[in-house]
This record gives sequence, C-alpha cells and structure tokens, in this order.
Amino acid sequence: MRGMSRRALFAGSAAGAAAVLLPAAPPAAAKPKSAADCASYRAAYHFTVPDQWMNDPQRPVWIDGEYHYYYLYNADYLTGGTTAGTAWRLATSTDLVAFTDRGIAVPKDTANGDVWSGSAVVDTGNTAGFGAGAVIVIATMAPDEVTQAQYLYYSTDGGRTFRNHGTDPVLANPGVHDFRDPKVVRDEERDRWVMTLAENNKIGFYHSADLKSWTYVGGFIKDGIGVLECPDLFRITADDGTAKWVLAASANGKAAGLPNTYAYWTGSFDGTTFTADASDPQWLDHGWDWYGAVTFEKRRDDGSVDPSVRHAIGWLNNWDYANTTPTIDCDGFNGTDSIVREITLKRASNGTYYLASRPVSALDDHVSRTVDLGDLEVDGTRVLDYTGTSYEVTTEITWDTLTGAGLQLRRSPDGGRHIDAGIYDDFSFVNRRTTVNPDNSGKWQESHSPFDPSARTVRLRILVDRTSVEMFVDDGRYVHSSQAFPYLIDTGLALFSIGGTAVFRNTVIREFTM
Repeated sequence: MRGMSRRALFAGSAAGAAAVLLPAAPPAAAKPKSAADCASYRAAYHFTVPDQWMNDPQRPVWIDGEYHYYYLYNADYLTGGTTAGTAWRLATSTDLVAFTDRGIAVPKDTANGDVWSGSAVVDTGNTAGFGAGAVIVIATMAPDEVTQAQYLYYSTDGGRTFRNHGTDPVLANPGVHDFRDPKVVRDEERDRWVMTLAENNKIGFYHSADLKSWTYVGGFIKDGIGVLECPDLFRITADDGTAKWVLAASANGKAAGLPNTYAYWTGSFDGTTFTADASDPQWLDHGWDWYGAVTFEKRRDDGSVDPSVRHAIGWLNNWDYANTTPTIDCDGFNGTDSIVREITLKRASNGTYYLASRPVSALDDHVSRTVDLGDLEVDGTRVLDYTGTSYEVTTEITWDTLTGAGLQLRRSPDGGRHIDAGIYDDFSFVNRRTTVNPDNSGKWQESHSPFDPSARTVRLRILVDRTSVEMFVDDGRYVHSSQAFPYLIDTGLALFSIGGTAVFRNTVIREFTM
C-alpha cells in the first residue's frame, strides 16, 4: 500500500462538542508550528515518525541482537502533495518499546518509482547470491504509477542501507490492477521461499528458490471485505499444543458492519494451498485505527524464536481520514503506531481457535509511576482523583445486575468531553464521539466487539496516549484501537455504571517514560 500526502489543519470547537478537523492540500512552503505556538501532541510511549509522514509498518526482522523496524516514510509530505511518495525508513529496538532512528534504508525516487510496502528477510543460506546473512527486501513499485510489480533490494551492511538488484522486477505484473504488498517467508520444510501477494480479492501464493524468480502456485479468495492489502502468513503453536497456520490481510469490512483492520483465518498450509478452518475471518482489532498491521517473530533472550508467541504492530490511522491530525501543526509529523503486541493462539471452549493480544511485556520496564486505587464501587458516575494524558489503566469490573459500565478517559474539566470505553449489554465498545477526533463524517465514532453479559465480569486493560486509546478486553480476546485528539487540558478520569452498581476491582494506573 502506498502513502498519501496532504496536510491537515486543526480547528477547535465549543466545549462539549466535537471539533472540526479540516484536511487540505499543503501550501508550497508549509512549515510546522514551533513549540511556542502549541503544546505537543506527540505520543509519550508509542512509536512516532520523527517528522513528516509515516504509514504502513514493514515486518521487523531480527539482526545482530536488535529488531530492525522499517516503515513507509515520506520526507516531502508538507510540500510535495500526494505525488511525493515513500521510502523505507529504519528504526531499531531491543525491547520494542524504545526505538532508535536510523534514517533512510531504501530510498525513494528510484528508476522504478517510489518504494511501497513489501517485506525484508535475512538470507542466512545465501540463496540469492548476495552473501550469507544479506538482508533482502522485496517491495512493490509502480514505474508508471499504475502497473504494480515486485522489485528486489539487498543490503550487505546488516540492513542499514540497500541497493537495487537492477531495474527489472523479480515478479512482473500479469496484467491486473492490484498486485502489491509482497510478504515473504521461509518454508524450511520444503527448502524454498513463499510469497503472499495482495491481488484485490485474492491473496496469491508464489514459490522461489532464490528470491529472484517466482512462480505462481495458487491463491486464497475472499469477497465482501474490500480490497485485500498487506497479507500475512505464519505458523504458531496454540495454548493446547496444536500448531496452526494463520493467513491474514488488512481489509475493509465497514460496508458489512465489520472492522477495517486485520482480518485473519486459522487453518492449514501445505506449502502451496491454505485451507481455512472457517470461511469468514476473525479480526485482530475491532477499533477504527489499526491498519497495515504486520506480525513478526518473538525472540527469546538467547535469540531463538518462540513458536507460541508473535509480535504485532499496526498503523494507528485510517485511510478515510489519514491526513487529519493536530500533530502536523504542533509537532511537524503525521504518523503514530500502535503499541507492539504479543499475540498468542488460544483454543475456545467450542473448539475454535483465536488470536489473543497483550501489550509487549517490555512495557513493564518503562513504568515511571504506579497509582493503586484498589476496589471502587460505582453507581452512576465517579470522578477519580487522578489526572493525566498518557497512562495505562487496568481493572476488573464485576456486578450483579447491570446494563453497562466503563471509564470516561481524557475527561474535560466540565465533564462534557471524554472518550468512553467499557461494556454495554452484549458488546464492548470505545466511543470517541464527545471528544475531538478525526472522523468528520460521524459514521465511525463507536466501535463494537462481542461480549457475554451473563459472565457478570469483564477485565479491561486500556492504554491511553495523547492521540490514541487501545482497549484490551478479557486478556486481549478483543481489542479496540482508535485515534482521538482530546484537548491537552482534558486530563480527567471517571468511572461509570448504567442500570446498576458495579465494583471496579484492583484498579491500577501506570505511567511510562521512554
């Protein structure tokens, strides 16, 4: 998927109503405001691009004891308009919480056009002939801005800088419109590489011995959830010891009342054909803003791969309003990622399998302050003696008779603006309607995921940052990730119950420093 480049103008509104955020083309010499002009909206503990624009994450790879995280970056976002295009920028991390910027790795403006999404692999067996341990990137480019094809770049300096392998594609376009986002994995059992490719309503499968020549072998078709993008394929061991394959893609199910995030299927893969356990996908996030997500291997302390856990990271944005954010004016950038997650495969009581998410465990190492509020009884609304713009809150809500319960996050001093997160009847939800947010249409304000009220308990873990909320429900069975832009004076926190009394047990707030 490629990036867009339009500047957003941030405009406020009267208290108690959502602000108007107006996207507009950038002026020829647009400059971000200085720190003296407005306070920072940059996230406190989420990954953000240093400047300008960021969109799709590219699957991180493990090199020399560090995760190498590449992402699509547009250095000309403020001045170049939609034709400015993207490169691959690199950041490295040992814990996936704190990152070090390493600059441009794969440049844009090449002979074949700008560099779009793809994937990097470490060629330990020197199958491509660039040396054992060379880092190979296969990414989409469109020389004529229409005809998408796959091109190869390689690095012999540990993935820091790349050069192209000629100007011809390693996988040419067969005459279709959508032909992008290659994801390459190693099939050790069959001694070959496997590529998944986004081809409109199909995820295509390709084989290669050397990463340079690819053969089409089949595809997985799914209609009804928009154009499939940024495919993913991996094997993971479930909590019952069963090894399953997962096939996934970023997809837009809004027309069918489904998310527009990361759709996935569990099933089996024989090296050529993926057989899904069910025809309809599950969704790894039910919020509005977790797109272009990638998963990648979790490394143990000794560098070995943990087969039962993967990491995941998503772009905290949505193409419906991608250029609408106050960060471009106040901080000179547009691009924030979700917290890195650890995902595991669990077997439900009905025998089906699902992916569960939790924030990366290394987040615990960055805690700067803990506020333990204990057990709190709520009947109506209870404003807490806590204020903050960036924090995590965890609680277990229990009740006997209740219609709904949850938290008012980033509450304004007069109580008129807030983000609501919790449960109501038979769904869990995040609602950003009464605070500043990027959706001018009003359609995408409250996200839902299933909930069984007969349990009479729910565990919530909510990550709040300056421009986002991520709610993990019942140990990450469901997750909601959504952008929101509360005024920086909106720092309050309240608990609420509807139709009865709730007890918020073991309520703990944690703050983080990077």
